[in-house]
Amino acid sequence: MNSVSPLVPSADEELLTGWGRTSPSRARVARPVDITDITVALDRRSPRGVLARGLGRSYGDAAQSGGATVIDMTGVKGFSLDETTATVRADGGASLDAILRAIVPRGFFVPVTPGTRMVTVGGAIAADIHGKNHHGSGSFGAHVRALDLLTGDGRLLTLTPETTPEEFWATVGGMGLTGIIVSATFDVIPIETSLISVDTERGTDLDDVMARMLARDSDYRYSVAWIDSVAASGRGVITRGDHARADQLPAGKRASMRDYDPAVRITAPSLIPSGLLNTLTVRAFNEAWFRKHPRQRADEVQSIAAFFHPLDGVQEWNRVYGPRGFLQYQFVVPDSGAEVVRTSLEKLARVGAPSFLTVLKRFGPSNPAPLSFPMPGWTLAADVPARVEGLDRVLDELDELVAQAGGRLYFAKDSRQSPEMVRRTYPRLTEWQAVRNRMDPDRVFTSDLARRLEL
Repeated sequence: MNSVSPLVPSADEELLTGWGRTSPSRARVARPVDITDITVALDRRSPRGVLARGLGRSYGDAAQSGGATVIDMTGVKGFSLDETTATVRADGGASLDAILRAIVPRGFFVPVTPGTRMVTVGGAIAADIHGKNHHGSGSFGAHVRALDLLTGDGRLLTLTPETTPEEFWATVGGMGLTGIIVSATFDVIPIETSLISVDTERGTDLDDVMARMLARDSDYRYSVAWIDSVAASGRGVITRGDHARADQLPAGKRASMRDYDPAVRITAPSLIPSGLLNTLTVRAFNEAWFRKHPRQRADEVQSIAAFFHPLDGVQEWNRVYGPRGFLQYQFVVPDSGAEVVRTSLEKLARVGAPSFLTVLKRFGPSNPAPLSFPMPGWTLAADVPARVEGLDRVLDELDELVAQAGGRLYFAKDSRQSPEMVRRTYPRLTEWQAVRNRMDPDRVFTSDLARRLEL
């Protein structure tokens, strides 16, 4: 048996927040380095329960639990690549960043990546993350072959979609509330180079952007649109692409075609005035960003980091919204509710909630997970300052429009929706709760989000 880390029994109290830096809560934080340590932390848990935490990239209160024991999983981070089966087996605390650094030079890529690679495998499964390829490849959970889950009574279960479908799919998208994801095996995809072949086109207004995406997204593995949130037209830039083949590169670049070593270029200042991001500054940024892109360009070669994770090059970029923090409002609506996209942009602009990061994507079919966020249709995500006068009222109005359209909000980004909103928009919630109650009858696993939303 491995020795127990001295850090586990003497867990320190810390103030934790999500990436949006709002609604902090204090918890006892344990930092295990192996499964023995995790078990000890679970046994010595606070009466307020336990929650596993990864790299803290959920925006709201999903990865914090006031008064509880929060297990920082980032020290449990081993992984291995099986090139024969094209799979990775990874500990729950292993980051996509570390995995990509190891597998890209060997000719493989993760099946799904969100807009940051600073996400753990456990977090990717618990939030059932999605990326620019959901319209064709689905979310992360669809590519998981098996996972090992530590339950509240100390059992280690191996879950698969074939042998334990209810428990497996309750854990995928279950926000860490069914147990601790100790390890998982998931598929990876073969690639020839560490570069992306990208096509870019500008849309003159929101209708134009959406029409272009509907017409051609199916031709590409990856697709996303940046929307100018302060322009009345809703103009945007669509970038789509796929992994570049070796024969698409100049001969001189083929010797280094699998090089991959993304770096942090700058660090956001620790002290930024809360008024730095306002309608005027965001308007200037958006104008420059829109003009930076050509009306149309094909076959541009970009790095993986530039295409998928541009903000990872700015350390602590979440500080740009100032000390009051920010929130991300992300919803999905079916095609029949597409007008909600336009209305949300108009309402946020009207209340003066500027967003330099507003992203529109197409979603494909859902997977069997009851709490998985994606459904076929449109998803819009907008980062906005947390303390804007009238913002709460506008977001409540948008919640109602999303619910009426048959859509829902993403738990990993949420920091303020109501329990009633969840009950209306996640029709399989009671089904999930029944499985969760069977897996964790003593309700050992909980979070600030779970308490707020009465999950």
